[in-house]
Amino acid sequence: MIKELKKLIEAAWEDRSLLEYTEYCEAIETVIIQLEQGELRVAEPILNSWGINEWIKKAVILYFPIREMKESTVGPFVFHDKMKLKNNYKELGVRVVPGGIARYGAFIAKGVIMMPSFVNIGAYIDEGTMVDTWATVGSCAQIGKHVHLSGGVGIGGVLEPIQAAPVIIEDGCFLGSRAIVVEGVRVEREAVLGANVVLTASTKIIDVTGPTPVEYKGIVPARSVVIPGSYTKKFPAGDYQVPCALIIGKRKESTDKKTSLNDALREHNVAV
Repeated sequence: MIKELKKLIEAAWEDRSLLEYTEYCEAIETVIIQLEQGELRVAEPILNSWGINEWIKKAVILYFPIREMKESTVGPFVFHDKMKLKNNYKELGVRVVPGGIARYGAFIAKGVIMMPSFVNIGAYIDEGTMVDTWATVGSCAQIGKHVHLSGGVGIGGVLEPIQAAPVIIEDGCFLGSRAIVVEGVRVEREAVLGANVVLTASTKIIDVTGPTPVEYKGIVPARSVVIPGSYTKKFPAGDYQVPCALIIGKRKESTDKKTSLNDALREHNVAV
């Protein structure tokens, strides 16, 4: 089944004229249904890493040209889009406060809470996660279990270029207010990002807890406590401060997750 779906999606990707044929459109629809139900994922954990399913991203992109613009209403609100909205929250066991919106094709697991927020197609949000007020989860982003996305957090989406990896936030992470994670950055399990931390693929993530700095890019190690920082960079016009992120400590392994989070926030005076 999966092999056949992949074959049809790849063929339609190479030749868009195939979208005129029912079997190719049905394959795309099937992939979106399985994304909606959590049976397929754009990215999935494999041992200690993550595998990216590019063909599923292609299916999401191909879904748009086979859809028609339609007007829909939710109470007094009117929308005009190609995409339906999720509407089976009671059945899923998901709490959604008025203003919380998720597009069809996003998977949202049992126990998730959505305050007024937005979740795009292809995203995967695992159980017990809080998507707080005005937080956004972009297309194909992967959010783990019991993650807290604080108010105004921005999780970037990714559809094109097709080889780009989605943002991945692993289990138990805490992201402070207005933190932004984009361009395929991976935040490993139980890490803490302070308020206003901005992580892109090129952002220097510098561990300053030891005698010499250790630099990362594109990944925040597990249980790290991260705050915004800056470093001096030389330009033709002079030396200027460039944003970075600083790892200033670790959550403790010896205590439970809630206690270790509270301890980390207090010990390192991290704004959230």
